[in-house]
Amino acid sequence: MSKDKPIGIFDSGVGGTSIWKEIHHLLPLEHTIYLADSFNAPYGEKSPEEIVRLSIKNTEKLLEMGAKIIVVACNTATTNAITHLRTSYSIPFIGIEPAIKPAALQTRAKCIGILATKGTLSSNLFAKASDLYSKDNKIVEVVGKGLVEKIEQGQKDARVVHDMLTELLEPMIQAGIDYLVLGCSHYPYLIPTLKKILPPHVQIIDSGMAVAKQTRVVLQSLDLLTSEQQQIPEFFTNGDPEILADIIPAPLNSFKVNYLDF
Repeated sequence: MSKDKPIGIFDSGVGGTSIWKEIHHLLPLEHTIYLADSFNAPYGEKSPEEIVRLSIKNTEKLLEMGAKIIVVACNTATTNAITHLRTSYSIPFIGIEPAIKPAALQTRAKCIGILATKGTLSSNLFAKASDLYSKDNKIVEVVGKGLVEKIEQGQKDARVVHDMLTELLEPMIQAGIDYLVLGCSHYPYLIPTLKKILPPHVQIIDSGMAVAKQTRVVLQSLDLLTSEQQQIPEFFTNGDPEILADIIPAPLNSFKVNYLDF
């Protein structure tokens, strides 16, 4: 495998750009290809079998594009499909899981909240992690129903999203959480709104930087870090290119977003 091959990243839409941003920041010389499967978003309401099928489709497309490593920048795809992907392909995969561990280790209230999709919360992988850290802590799980769809529609800052989050967070606030774990790569784009609703002492945790660091560790261990000059990231979506372009934070949003039927 050539060091100069790209890092492939896929998500069930635009949300995984929160992971791409951290990877690009940590590994600026690496060529990255981002694949947004917005046509099939959200994955969170789909069956495990359908999630695996879509993850295979995305993987095959990134392999066609020459990826040397694939980051599954989707919690639902990771918790439902990454075991299958790792046993089916020789390429390394990096997954993203809700950051329950750091929240459980740092909570003083012994009560943490997890906002995630139905597909993530109902997965076996999540159940194992939750069981491990719920022995000493109360974990309040809430399905973020409808949030991914609003973000995919470019409405992350809309009043309706504020109202949805107010209702979804109420059980967590009433339970007295002091940490909120974001269990979907779309949700970091809701942090400004979340901070308006949550009590000021509640800390918000997402997995973006941890995924970027793990990507670097794996590339280093395989001697696959590039030695070439920085290359322009590539973005592809089977949805609306403008929505994907708009969600990438400035000044990183100067890169072209391409429509691709996959």
